[in-house]
Amino acid sequence: MYRYDTFDESFVQARVEQFRDQTRRYLAGELSEDAFKPLRLQNGLYIQRHAPMLRIAIPYGVLSANQLRALAQITETYDEGYGHFSTRQNLQLNGPKLERVPDILADLARVEMHAIQTSGNCIRNTTTDQFAGVAADEIADPRPYAELIRQWSSLHPEFAFLPRKFKIAISAAGEDRAAVQVHDIGLELVHDAAGAIAFDVYVGGGLGRTPVIGSRIRQALPAAQLLNYLEAILRVYNRHGRRDNLYKARIKILVRALGADEFARQADDEFTAMLDDAERGTPSGPGLVDDINLHAMQAHFADPPRQPFSADEVAAMEARLATEGAADPAFRRWLARSRHAHKSAGYTAVSISLKNGRLPPGDCTAEQMRLVADASEWAGFGEIRVTHHQNLVLPDVRFDQLRELYLRLKSVGLATPNIGLLTDIIACPGGDFCQLANARSIPIAMAVQEMFEDLDELFSIGELELNISGCMNSCGHHHIGHIGILGVDKKGDSFYQISIGGLQGRNASIGKIIGPSFSEDDVPDAIERLIRFYLQVRTGPDERFVSTVNRLGIEPFKEAVYEHVD
Repeated sequence: MYRYDTFDESFVQARVEQFRDQTRRYLAGELSEDAFKPLRLQNGLYIQRHAPMLRIAIPYGVLSANQLRALAQITETYDEGYGHFSTRQNLQLNGPKLERVPDILADLARVEMHAIQTSGNCIRNTTTDQFAGVAADEIADPRPYAELIRQWSSLHPEFAFLPRKFKIAISAAGEDRAAVQVHDIGLELVHDAAGAIAFDVYVGGGLGRTPVIGSRIRQALPAAQLLNYLEAILRVYNRHGRRDNLYKARIKILVRALGADEFARQADDEFTAMLDDAERGTPSGPGLVDDINLHAMQAHFADPPRQPFSADEVAAMEARLATEGAADPAFRRWLARSRHAHKSAGYTAVSISLKNGRLPPGDCTAEQMRLVADASEWAGFGEIRVTHHQNLVLPDVRFDQLRELYLRLKSVGLATPNIGLLTDIIACPGGDFCQLANARSIPIAMAVQEMFEDLDELFSIGELELNISGCMNSCGHHHIGHIGILGVDKKGDSFYQISIGGLQGRNASIGKIIGPSFSEDDVPDAIERLIRFYLQVRTGPDERFVSTVNRLGIEPFKEAVYEHVD
């Protein structure tokens, strides 16, 4: 993983001391609320419903064991002993005291972490596949490119105050696990005609009040020109994006207004001007991602010293797992849902569910963080990944370590075998914490998890993504859930719209609302009716919920849900 150099260390430490003085002046009445707001947002600090919320950056979702231990200590020292992993692969603290935030930032700096650009109208954390660097279906490791984007975009003087927040995602595998088509910029790593690394570029995707699937405006962009082309896109957006209307300020609105072809033409013009300037010796862009810089960056993400296993050794380990699974059905289920194909024989990437029904989705206690940090060292190489589904991943686990890993995770409630199933719910903090929320998300998620806690039933239902947002900002990605739940306000009361048919990935789609909204108490029953109808009409156990919706349309589901509703 990337390690700070001398500049990084001094830069982050300087920002800590700068914010410490800004906070002191604000608390002393020397800075107004309006003057302090952009300063705190630049350091990841929001003012929420009951307390400040600090969003800690986890670049492209990669953590070291020591960093995760530090986060555990921070949650205990400055908050309530837990953190909330978000869909942008970051960690949020929902209850720190304002006067202690500079101390939190100082503790983060000691382990090469910060909260810079996790809020505000700037380029946010670039996200990518949680299995980057180990996935069997990967073209190339996207993390070096994500780190280059992070360095290019950090405190970029031209893009520090964009019309609105800006999000970039990279996918580099056969399956898009980064949801690139619903980002402001989505990058799909591909091979060009000569077999070199290149990028297909999507622009104008996003969820929120106006959900949009992004448009592909460039195919096979040479990797060397990546930062130049990103800069060209950002310049067009910064020049023409709306600043007079908060709800029309995202790049997706600009792309829709201009049309994707016209936006692409303007970005290409800007890009060509950069190349012309470079040829004249007056560069106006960031320049090429040359082989020397790329190789230096790739060295940070070199493969760890994995043990080579012969085919016979792998077969023996698989046979032992089969025997252990036959003797322990719970372990067998965990194996079935928690492993992902690895590029190295005898290894697997293990997903750790943070959806056990006892804590809100995405929440993780300090005790759990420490155990995962320890596990990443003895069952791996001290690295942990955060997923945009609000779970964790250990990327390098040997087959012969799986049984012991399962038992250790089980001891702290982290062995729920529901990855990709109905109770693996994405949910924002909602009205329990967020001042923007119209409704609470957590109670809905917990009620659905309780209703479908029977594992036999859960496995029978099969893969199904249920996402919940407490407001139109769609932090819970409800638009692209197979089932999406959106909290809405009706004259001071909370109600919930249900949509179906959403999908992330290469064929991303926005779900459709099935009908009138439900009260909080009625939502679990409505979800149950949806599921029961799906089980009745699917063609077989291999037909996913979203496939059944696409085959039948939403009307039969709507009739099934509202049949007994007055």
